[in-house]
Amino acid sequence: MQEAVPVGAGAMSAILGLDHASIVRACREAAEGDIVSPANLNAPGQVVIAGSRDAVARASARARELGAKRVVPLPVSAPFHCALMAPAQERLAPELRALAVSDPRVPVIANVDAEPKRDGSGAVDALVRQVSAPVLWEDVVRRLASEGVRAYVEVGPGTVLSGLVRKIHREASVASLDHPDGLDAVESLFR
Repeated sequence: MQEAVPVGAGAMSAILGLDHASIVRACREAAEGDIVSPANLNAPGQVVIAGSRDAVARASARARELGAKRVVPLPVSAPFHCALMAPAQERLAPELRALAVSDPRVPVIANVDAEPKRDGSGAVDALVRQVSAPVLWEDVVRRLASEGVRAYVEVGPGTVLSGLVRKIHREASVASLDHPDGLDAVESLFR
């Protein structure tokens, strides 16, 4: 991915307090022939944009003009989940498609389209597309909620995803697990 966009050539910024349509508009109006687009649709009022450094700066400024409450540049090494990642996607695709995979026992709701993947090849295809496509986290959580999911577990350091789930699905029970000692808190969700 770093080979696709050298360090410093791309950027990402979180746009807070502005609706998705206005963020799309800010990106379109600021592109000026460069790439900039929504990359992570995290929750209502929280969208990350990605693209070339200058286009992200212009789109960030335009988002402020359109009413964004905050714009936070992200300390990342590349502009993930946007069209600038197409060369990385092309390079990763044969590697991912060569993996031996099994069909999931439980459908996986993919971040690329918020649709269930019931077979291994569909899951791999979703992974390939995700390299250069936006992460539709808000849609994923809404899909899970519509399927009856009420308990969520975030595994790993931090609680960013837990906070996003709470914003999207207010009735959800959420736990974070960053160490095996936290298993009791997770188990309590399912009692």
